[in-house]
Amino acid sequence: MAMATVKLSSPAAGLLAGGRTRRSAPARRATVIRAAAGSYSDELVSTAKSVASPGRGILAIDESNATCGKRLSSIGLDNTEANRQAYRQLLLTTASLGEYISGAILFEETLYQSTTDGKKFVDCLKDQNIMPGIKVDKGLVPLPGSNNESWCQGLDGLASRCAEYYKQGARFAKRTVVSIPCGPSALAVKEAAWGLARYAAIAQDNGLVPIVEPEILLDGDHGIETTLEVAEKVWSEVFFYLAQNNVLFEGILLKPSMVTPGAEHKEKASPEAIAKHTLTMLRRRVPPAVPGIMFLSGGQSEVEATLNLNAMNQSPNPWHVSFSYARALQNSVLKTWQGRPENVEAAQKALLVRAKANSLAQLGRYTGEGESAEAKKGMFQKGYTY
Repeated sequence: MAMATVKLSSPAAGLLAGGRTRRSAPARRATVIRAAAGSYSDELVSTAKSVASPGRGILAIDESNATCGKRLSSIGLDNTEANRQAYRQLLLTTASLGEYISGAILFEETLYQSTTDGKKFVDCLKDQNIMPGIKVDKGLVPLPGSNNESWCQGLDGLASRCAEYYKQGARFAKRTVVSIPCGPSALAVKEAAWGLARYAAIAQDNGLVPIVEPEILLDGDHGIETTLEVAEKVWSEVFFYLAQNNVLFEGILLKPSMVTPGAEHKEKASPEAIAKHTLTMLRRRVPPAVPGIMFLSGGQSEVEATLNLNAMNQSPNPWHVSFSYARALQNSVLKTWQGRPENVEAAQKALLVRAKANSLAQLGRYTGEGESAEAKKGMFQKGYTY
């Protein structure tokens, strides 16, 4: 999956920081576009449809070792491979998880790990009809000539890595592309869009369904209309370059942010307002050929993320509108587990509660009744990194 992170620092933040005028985009001459997913075209379409299946969504557990360490430290555990393996075993061996989860995005370490009984995590997923996915980026570095923005390394050698991940059993991919903290600038948006498109083409050529993810961070005190404006600009660039790179739209998945006000905005938006603005953006920018929109939670509380998804599924959409949540599926699980073997079963039940709630939201049937106070706590962290 590819991700571009966009941070809006204030309501007045324009699409170009520093008052600069946006550069003219390359001339968009009419051309015949031929999707070039190679010999994997049919498989890519089948994989994407499987992930975008009714009542199911994605469990994102692709946190880097450093980020996973922060999660573990919150419950008093050291950041060791053994503790990371134990936590991910808890998640990936949860019985009946496949009723609500269609895909799981893994970090590279996890893709090659096994349970304490010797069963590969990939096989645990396949046994429940859950598609294994893989994060393929190599980290963020400063973007020269930008407004203190970043871009993501990882295109070099991506083809060979994707081929190896496919052999290991992965069938879709995620790539974090760029952080855009100031505006964003035209340079950062273009770099993000082009990077996403190149990654998507390379992933498809090696049998992996790319998840395209330009995330707009919750940071800032801007209003929802500003978020909508920036989201439309970013997605416009992304789809232009996806087409230029002959990416097969039927063989991709999207992972956008919901269109919300900044986390520090004085007024919160209702689920209905968020649904209206988010679906407006998608209808203006996303072709109906794309099979699935798998939203990220972006620091919303577990209940907020579920309520907002439910609001978007109150009427038919041209795409499968679902979830690809990390914190909004795992927060209650971690706090229930506490690193204790005797709590594993209770923690797995907590995961199923959250997975089922979001399954119902994907079907437009979630009510929010009986949710715990813990599930209603926000998880926004300013400057959060994955």
